[in-house]
Amino acid sequence: MGKEKNPRRVADNEAMAKLRMLRTSPQKLNLLAQLIRGKKVDKALTDLTFSQKRIAEDVRKCLQSAIANAENNHNLDVDELIVAEAYVGKNLVMKRGRPRARGRFGALRKPFSEITIKLRQVEEQA
Repeated sequence: MGKEKNPRRVADNEAMAKLRMLRTSPQKLNLLAQLIRGKKVDKALTDLTFSQKRIAEDVRKCLQSAIANAENNHNLDVDELIVAEAYVGKNLVMKRGRPRARGRFGALRKPFSEITIKLRQVEEQA
């Protein structure tokens, strides 16, 4: 008996990885998503490795996870992978504050975000 197999959320030539609860604003994270979108995975890994942004290390780990998913779970060729989609979403916002002048309260918002990376296998064009 047992449960039926879950249907795949992506196509047969795609793989994805998602990273949640990243302690940065979605606007800052989207700069890195734009940096890697549409590139081959080796070029995207190089760009993230040498990026000066603090959160680039976590995005690189997510990209490596997507590559590992493509290779091990879906039997895709790593040399033919491109970053098909890289998009960012909002997550939790911690609300903090600090006292200000004349008895007032200054609100501080500490946003979290999440990134989803989808890889697609495309054949080399010679």
